Amino acid sequence: MKYVDEFRDGDLAKNIARKISLEANTNHTYRLMEFCGGHTHAISRYGIADLLPANVRMIHGPGCPVCVLPIGRVDQAIRLATEQGVILCTYADTMRVPASNDLTLMRARADGADVRMIYSTQDALKIARMNPEREVVFFAIGFETTTPPTAVAIRQAAAEGLKNFSILCNHVLTPAAMHAILNVAGGVKLDGFVGPAHVSTVIGSQPYEVFAGDYHKPVVIAGFEPLDVMQSILMLVRQINDGRAAVENEFTRAVTREGNRKAQALVGEVFELRETFEWRGLGTVPDSALRLRQKYTAFDAEQRFGVKYIPVSDNKACECGAILRGEKRPWECRIFGTVCTPQTPVGSCMVSSEGACAAHYTYGRFREEIQ
Repeated sequence: MKYVDEFRDGDLAKNIARKISLEANTNHTYRLMEFCGGHTHAISRYGIADLLPANVRMIHGPGCPVCVLPIGRVDQAIRLATEQGVILCTYADTMRVPASNDLTLMRARADGADVRMIYSTQDALKIARMNPEREVVFFAIGFETTTPPTAVAIRQAAAEGLKNFSILCNHVLTPAAMHAILNVAGGVKLDGFVGPAHVSTVIGSQPYEVFAGDYHKPVVIAGFEPLDVMQSILMLVRQINDGRAAVENEFTRAVTREGNRKAQALVGEVFELRETFEWRGLGTVPDSALRLRQKYTAFDAEQRFGVKYIPVSDNKACECGAILRGEKRPWECRIFGTVCTPQTPVGSCMVSSEGACAAHYTYGRFREEIQ
């Protein structure tokens, strides 16, 4: 397929791999975090780690939107569906995220709750229009990529006077999570970031400049194809070798420094910062998530139904939190691939296709090598 196959050329990948091997200083270990779950998926699917020298180590970050949802947020959605009797609309991945009391949204639906899988915010609006006598709540999750469609839905609902529609808002922010990763006491040592692709089409490359300037950590924004990822790794190795820390854009075919100003303005009109928000694995992070502005609070399901957030600890056997912080690799969890599989997930990292555990399980990357 034109414009895709070109970025999956095996010979070109081997050529980039040779350059990385030649240029990587054997006296240095390069610890590079791919923040986005899409990159984790690509690295596992295409065997990119196998092409890298042993001293270039890829570390998974908290860039999977389903994975970073804490249990208490899923509990809120379940309570809305089971106790408030709403029609709860959600994307498919969230259906199987383990919550309290051995529940998931899928099990709640099996028990009679009206939980519906949708493909877009427009589906949720359509359901609200078709069921004027029912309250319809959209379980809104995701990073900056999925926030603009939610903002569009809110504006449409307001314009139409759609009073039976609201959202349970869990939209989170990428730069805040990167700050949190770098500020974790005793956390993983990092030399640079492979910056996310789709998020950066919205926010641009400018928000990452603080990491190069204040933390002296290079960032290279990369697309999701294997050659994109390989080239970004080479660019990071070269920056580290030169003692430089800059934001570079490998994904120039889609990302600019300014980003999508129209989408940013739309999000800014509908949403504002939350003072605090709990992330799985990162704990409570200030200014790291969004909530509806006062103008649109009528569409805030938390306020409309008085459903409070109650923090819940993760399963003690699950290492999802440490994996999201980059402190452990999936196969270092003692229940990985045995008790915890995509069919029977214990933690959220095994649920979503963007989760590190799911990616490693799906593509058989179980090696326990020391890099």
